[in-house]
Amino acid sequence: MAVTTHGDGGERRFYIPALGSVYERLGAAGIPWLLVRVAAGALLIPHGAQKLFGGALGGTIGLFHKLGLEPAAVLGTYIACLEFFGGILLTIGLLTRPVALLVFAFMAVAVLKVHMANGYFWTNRGFEYPLMWAILALALVIGGGGPWSVDRKLKREF
Repeated sequence: MAVTTHGDGGERRFYIPALGSVYERLGAAGIPWLLVRVAAGALLIPHGAQKLFGGALGGTIGLFHKLGLEPAAVLGTYIACLEFFGGILLTIGLLTRPVALLVFAFMAVAVLKVHMANGYFWTNRGFEYPLMWAILALALVIGGGGPWSVDRKLKREF
C-alpha cells in the first residue's frame, strides 16, 4: 500500500495505492469542499423557487401559522428568500458563513418545531433530513466557502 504523510504527522495507507495521489491532488485543490458547498446551495434553490415562483408560498405561510410561527407571512417569505437567494449565494460562495448560519438556524427550528415529533426517519416526516441540512450548514459556517469561492476571491470572509 502507498503511504502518504499528512499534515497531522500521521500516515495514510490507501487500499488502492494508485488513487492516493488523485485523492491528495483533489483534496489539496479544495475540490471536496467545492462539491459540498455547491451541492448545498444548488439543492436549496429549487425549494425557494417553488415557494417564490411556483405557488407554494401560501402553503408555507399556512404551515407556519398552524405551528404558531408568527408573523407567518413574513417568516414564510423570509424562508423562501433564504432558500432561493441564499442558495445562490452558497452556490457561488459569497457571504458563505452568514448565509450558512441562517440556514443552520432555519433547519434547527425545522427539526425541533416540525419534525422531531415524527421520529427520526424522513420517510415518516421525521427529523433525519433537516438534521442533515443543519449539520451541513454548520460545517459551512465553520469552514467557510473554501478556496473556490467568491469570498476567497475577494479575500474577505466573515
